[in-house]
Parts: sequence; structure tokens; C-alpha cells
Amino acid sequence: MTAPAIGWIGAGRMGYQLATRLLNGGHDVAVYNRTRAKAEPLTEKGAKIVDRPIDLADRDIVFIMVSTSDDLHHVLFGDGGLLTDPDRTPRIIVDSSTVSTDASAKAREGAAARGTEFLAAPVSGNPKVIAAGKLTVAVSGPRAVFDEVQPLLALFGRGTTYVGEGEVARLVKIAHNVYLGVVTQSLAEITTLVERGGVERGAFMEFLNDSVMGSIFSRYKSPALVNLDFHPTFTNILLRKDMQLGLSAGKELGVPMPLAAATDMLVAEAIGAGHVEQDFATLLLEQARRSGYELVAETVPFDDGLAPEASA
Repeated sequence: MTAPAIGWIGAGRMGYQLATRLLNGGHDVAVYNRTRAKAEPLTEKGAKIVDRPIDLADRDIVFIMVSTSDDLHHVLFGDGGLLTDPDRTPRIIVDSSTVSTDASAKAREGAAARGTEFLAAPVSGNPKVIAAGKLTVAVSGPRAVFDEVQPLLALFGRGTTYVGEGEVARLVKIAHNVYLGVVTQSLAEITTLVERGGVERGAFMEFLNDSVMGSIFSRYKSPALVNLDFHPTFTNILLRKDMQLGLSAGKELGVPMPLAAATDMLVAEAIGAGHVEQDFATLLLEQARRSGYELVAETVPFDDGLAPEASA
């Protein structure tokens, strides 16, 4: 079977790394990014760079990873959008953006009108998680289309889960990110608690990570919590967007979400305090402020458990 020609839209921190994995897998990949210069280094890995999404309309499979629902609509249906060529259209679109179920349904409807299959395939992770080969993907849409695309998705990381038809993968990802916010706020609270009681944050996180309550997430967030390393992997702005999507879904489906609602307000408070460009682990700084003291970095070596794969 001939390998598909692949298009990629969105070469931000995540998209760049995932496109790289497809290129490293020997695939023919053409890339569009709104800021072309950010995608140019991919040419050294074999990518072709195009100027508009519509220039990818002749590709077999096009992956998309953009930031918002509006961005998704624009790259599909806006001026020079992927689905605006009257003569050409991809066979399959795989969208890995984190957008609302409504935006996803409109994208699927527009693709279907052009005879294009559509998979919702949001991912869990960040660039370092990708490099470690630990990214996971939730996918929804036609099962036969998933089966065709799954070998490509398998290159992204360690796990691809088919979760059903339609837009349910969006709800899975939104629920995941609501949990991400609640867990991070909880980590901020308990870490502040033990430090106020005289325990070093590093010692506490080492204990927690080795316990049954430890996780891949708590380990790779440990350097941020211990050494105050807030290099952005995911910002409070993006987390707030997803918390709001989750609360909206809860309202629509009749599911009370009091912990999520409280966390959403605390994330908003962190944004109001100016923590907009740094990592969302800055929730710790706000928790310390509310507790009446200023944190100091412990500057101790801490393994985050995300060593890059040998081939990455």
C-alpha cells in the first residue's frame, strides 16, 4: 500500500514536535504555519513548507493542531482555508486541537460536505512528553477511518485510544484538562501545607512520587514545584480556556462540578496576578501568597522522569 502524503497545519510547540515524529518515521509531510519562519527548520528534516492551508488540499491526510476553536474554523473555512479549494480536498482530516465539541461538530459537518472524513484526536502531553515518547491520544469518529490512521497516530507516543463516534474525544480531552487543573491546585495546596509545617518541598515531592499517590504527572511537575522552574509547558490562559469548556459541558449535561468551579476561579486569580506567560504550575506562587509568604527555589537536582527517547 502506498504511504499517504501528509499535511500538517500548526507548528507551535506541540505541532512542531509531532510533525517531526512523522518526518522521522520517513513520511512525506508538507507543513503550514501562520508564522512561516517557525516551521522553516522542519525543512532540514525533509518537510515542505507551504504558504496557505489550501496548499495542502491535495494531501491524503491532513493533521491540524491549533490553539482555539476560532483558529480551527479559520484554517478550514477562512480565506485560503483547507476546505475552500473547489477541486481538491484531503481524504481525511485529523484534528488534534483542544476545541469545543460544538466547534468540532461544525468542522466535521463542513468536511463531510466536501466528502472528507474527520477524526477528532486531541492529545495529552507537552513537547518534553513527546520527546520522551509518552504522549497519549484520544480519538473519535468513524472506526474504519481511525483504523486507517492509527499507525500514524502510534508514532506520536505510547498510547492511542479510540473512544467512540462523533465528538466524544473532545469531551475526554476537556475532562482530562479539568482534572489537570484540579490536581495541580491540589498539589499547590498540599505542598504549601507541608512547607509551612517545616518540610522541604523537595523531600515531600520525593515521598509523594514514590507513594501510591505519585504519578508520571506529579514527577514531571516536581522541578517546577521544588525549584520554581516555570518555563511554560501549558499556561494559565490555556488552562482557564479548558476549565471553562469543562464547566460549560457540566452545565449542558447536568453534572455539578464544584471542585472544577473553585479551581477555575483560582486559575483566574493567577491570571489576574500576572501569571500569563509562565507555566500553570505558578498556581503554587498564588497559594503561597494567600498563605502569607514568598517561596524560595530549593535549587536541588530533581529527575522529572521524562528522559528523551534514544531516537528522539
